Amino acid sequence: MARQIDRISLQGSTPGTHREVVIRRYGKAQARPKVYVQASLHADETPALLVAHHLARLLDAAQAAGAIAGEVVLVPYANPIGLNQYVNAEQLGRYELRGGGNFNRNWPDFFPTVAEAVDGKLTDSPAENVALIRAALREALATIAAQPVHNELLSLRLALAREAVDADMVLDLHCDEEALMYLFVTPAHWPQAQGLAADLGCHAVMLAEQSGGASFDEAYSTPWLRLAARFPDHPIPAACLAGTVELRGMADVGDTFAEPDAAALFRTLQRHGAIAGDPGPLPKPLCEATRLDACDSIKAPAAGVLSYPVELGDKVRKGDVIAWLIDPAADDPTAARQPIRAGTDGLVLSRRLHKFALPGVTIAKVVGKETLPEREGAYLLDD
Repeated sequence: MARQIDRISLQGSTPGTHREVVIRRYGKAQARPKVYVQASLHADETPALLVAHHLARLLDAAQAAGAIAGEVVLVPYANPIGLNQYVNAEQLGRYELRGGGNFNRNWPDFFPTVAEAVDGKLTDSPAENVALIRAALREALATIAAQPVHNELLSLRLALAREAVDADMVLDLHCDEEALMYLFVTPAHWPQAQGLAADLGCHAVMLAEQSGGASFDEAYSTPWLRLAARFPDHPIPAACLAGTVELRGMADVGDTFAEPDAAALFRTLQRHGAIAGDPGPLPKPLCEATRLDACDSIKAPAAGVLSYPVELGDKVRKGDVIAWLIDPAADDPTAARQPIRAGTDGLVLSRRLHKFALPGVTIAKVVGKETLPEREGAYLLDD
């Protein structure tokens, strides 16, 4: 099959408006493994757009050489709504301005419907169970899609979900504010994702069964894990390796970053059998995986200007000053600086890009190894 480019029209919310999602398809439809990659669901996270551009070039060449062994679906921009959300020349691509909330939260929970559909039909064959569950996932999504679509955001969600729901691998490309490269996956997928983390040069891999936000990647990974727990007498593999790739920080945009990142993703697709060819030896991993609830997501206690005495990649100890919060209007300038301290030993993974902070915003992440009591069982994402 030649490369195919589809343009999926979204339902406009107002007269005279029209947006579309571009879908680039490689290989043969329904071939396995199926890999789904999307860029910039948070539309202001620009690094992913350039990585997708370079990945498309590699996939075009692979298609021309007959090297696509499975099916690869690439969405070069996953959020045309957010791409167009500008206020006073500033792009606001994380939240839908009409009130739909964070674009990467509250994706459908397919588990209850699928569990009901497969109950009593599962077998002793892992392959048969995978096929049965994938069919049930597609049917669950079709049931949702059969309901009236009243707005553009739901139309977008359905368009993306149709492509990802039955994939073997789902990679959602994002970035942080200022950060090193890192990855979110479930613990069940960490053995499979080791190559991805090594190829990308991740400085952290954070694991959680469920982060609490119903993010895009977890909509496709967690049903398999929950079904395996619900039906322990039947073999149900973790058949969708879904993860969120954080492509460093918002300002890390350029071919010097994006071209090797795309090459790393391409090698991952080779290692997982979607593309033929030798990916070469696996690079030495830069990190071990740690639990997401061991990551200290440090908040600003008040409003003020941030000054960081630490750099990305620094190792810190619990109690070390991560940032100084300065009140520029303090009566006494000598008392205007408030220390913000690390809550765990670990690696400084990210910092805030905009150095004026409001109370409660995340100003840094420190990746530790021990679960933090206040994070255990809590909502683990930054909204």
